[in-house]
Amino acid sequence: MTKTVSTPRPTEILRFNTCGSVDDGKSTLIGRLLYDSKSLMEDQLEALERSADITGGGQVNLANLTDGLRAEREQGITIDVAYRYFATPRRKFIIADTPGHIQYTRNMVTGASAANLSIVLVDARLGVIEQSRRHTYLASLLRIPHLVVAVNKMDLVGWSEARFNEIRAEFEKFLPRLDIKDVKFIPISALNGDNVVDASVHTPWYPGPTLLHHLETVHIGSDWNLNGLRLPVQWVNRPNNPTDPRLHDFRGFSGQIAGGIVRPGQKVMVLPGGQVTTVKEIWTYDGPVAEAFCPQSITLLLDDDIDVSRGNMIIGQNHLPGSSSELIANVCWMHQRPLVAGKKYWLKHTTHTVQVAVTALNHRLDISTFETLPAPAELALNDIGEIRLRTASPIFFDGYETNRLTGSFILIEQGTHATVAAGMLLPPREVVRPDATDFVI
Repeated sequence: MTKTVSTPRPTEILRFNTCGSVDDGKSTLIGRLLYDSKSLMEDQLEALERSADITGGGQVNLANLTDGLRAEREQGITIDVAYRYFATPRRKFIIADTPGHIQYTRNMVTGASAANLSIVLVDARLGVIEQSRRHTYLASLLRIPHLVVAVNKMDLVGWSEARFNEIRAEFEKFLPRLDIKDVKFIPISALNGDNVVDASVHTPWYPGPTLLHHLETVHIGSDWNLNGLRLPVQWVNRPNNPTDPRLHDFRGFSGQIAGGIVRPGQKVMVLPGGQVTTVKEIWTYDGPVAEAFCPQSITLLLDDDIDVSRGNMIIGQNHLPGSSSELIANVCWMHQRPLVAGKKYWLKHTTHTVQVAVTALNHRLDISTFETLPAPAELALNDIGEIRLRTASPIFFDGYETNRLTGSFILIEQGTHATVAAGMLLPPREVVRPDATDFVI
């Protein structure tokens, strides 16, 4: 019998993105974080010094740590999403440096889609502009739980407390209209490092933490949905290693937990068939464990030999998902060709792909006013709107506000296989019945 052992929970990983308008200092801020936290290797430091010649003047540019494309360095703007990784004794971090220009709104959505926290940079000289509002709204739409408004370039306004409070007040006028509960305002100078890693002597009027300290201590344990088990099956694991008795006749179902907690002995249901069985063992890369939780990647062994394949979903018997072929979703359109009603695409939801038709465009959002424009003729590149969809077969999902993993999807163009939209599902109206294989409203 395989011995199951308890394992300590892994070190927390905070995923965050930087956003804001062009030249607000997003890439410089990340460079400063990496540089001052001693998170750079020698070869990275050498490459940073070599890249100084590209930007002119021979001066080291911290933004070059994330702006890797030559076009980005020559123009001094971020074009594509850049990911960087670093760690402190308290936490590991995954950073997405996202573009600020309105033309690259789709890139910002891509980079922020998995973030726990979003940093919106504001140039202290310019204050709150349209892109500040746009990216704050997108953070709300993507249900990013934590927001930091970093008022940058405070050195260029003489470290004025009045200017900082003025920008904060302007943000607080429209924040109540958005669904963001945890907001922190921090005055910084990314170029000089004030209040980024080390506290600044220029802001005696600011009693709060530095940016890094806040990133290390913000509570993210409740960011994931742990109420209802969701395991979209990625693949069926059959190693069949004759030299290892543990793997003889091994048949497990692998995937990333999208919600909830699972333990051996727990009753589960497999969708869409509706078969009920019991969890026999839980395996990770390090071996069997006594429990697993979102967002760990695991392999489940079940007591019964039932038919399970990629695209199926293993769920618990509490907090059941919905099921429907008629969907309503908010989408960010990401393709040059506009979205119009009647078009057909592939919809990829967790590990399941199904054909879908867009049946209606409900409204388009005006980012400048946060007002909705009903029944638009189309959604153009970078537009955000609400649409209706009909899938060829029902999918099992939660509303995006409940579970960001089982409530999100992408649309893929048939023929070209281009990703054309990122979508967030509204709450379902149909719920899986735990005692049957069909579904009811």
